[in-house]
Amino acid sequence: MLYGKYRFHSILESDAILPPYKGSTFRGVFGVALKKVVCVLRTQECKDCLLRDHCVYFQVFETSGVSGANSSEIKKPSPPHPFVIEPPLSVETHLRQGQSFDFGLILFGPANEKLPYFVYAFEQMGRIGIGQKINGQRGQFRLLTVSRADKVIYQAWERLLMIEDVIDVALEAPTARDQSIDQITVVLQTPLRLKFRNTYRAELPFHVLIRGILRRIAVLNHHYGAGEPDLDYRGLVARAQKIKTLASSVRWYDWQRYSNRQEQAMLMGGMTGQVTYRGPLGEFLPLIRYAEQVHLGKATTFGLGKIKLVRET
Repeated sequence: MLYGKYRFHSILESDAILPPYKGSTFRGVFGVALKKVVCVLRTQECKDCLLRDHCVYFQVFETSGVSGANSSEIKKPSPPHPFVIEPPLSVETHLRQGQSFDFGLILFGPANEKLPYFVYAFEQMGRIGIGQKINGQRGQFRLLTVSRADKVIYQAWERLLMIEDVIDVALEAPTARDQSIDQITVVLQTPLRLKFRNTYRAELPFHVLIRGILRRIAVLNHHYGAGEPDLDYRGLVARAQKIKTLASSVRWYDWQRYSNRQEQAMLMGGMTGQVTYRGPLGEFLPLIRYAEQVHLGKATTFGLGKIKLVRET
């Protein structure tokens, strides 16, 4: 699966007031900016637009199961959005003019070919402004550079974007070192929304984590890669159920977002904290390392589900 992780380096041109978790704010304004950049029929609903199959905004934001012209055709589950916005992790709410304002973007599959649209949309987003209004004006920022793998690929003052080959990220086989690992700690860097038996809970048994990772790997590769990997899904889950939770500081974190589409505030939440697991973990490490790169669970476009493997013994 083609995978691009980009870092956007910006500076605030005015004060900004943002919520402690900034993912919803970023995604909302980004959607407005991207549509402003690419839409040629501003008054047309996306679902009725003849251009939708060739529209970057529709492909990125309006992904949905397609039933086709034949009404007897069964509607398929919606594909995952081909992007993840990684907002600043700082919980600071009042940011000052002149302060650095960096964030990230992950693209999957062919969406990487549309990177110029994303860059331009983020520039427009800086002009539109973000967060609460201060004296009638939202916080504005100026995009300076975009980098990938610590290499600058865009400089705003030169107006030149260097499109480079995007890496092909794949699951790696466990190494000999992996097989000796019997304890790990997983940190939930942003709220993680994982359902088990149709319920959200503030606990993360290892098998629930692995189920979520396997779903994410399967669906991303099905839609944006070479197809679902040939994994022993049942066996992995069965063996994951034998892994013990040694320590956990997992708690539930609620945050609120406003849905422009539904015209109402929505309470969302997810697990934060960290968990230490013990058992024969070697075969699971490639799965967890993969999940580190692609996020996990529900609402990943908001930056949710960012996990990190911080300790192996």
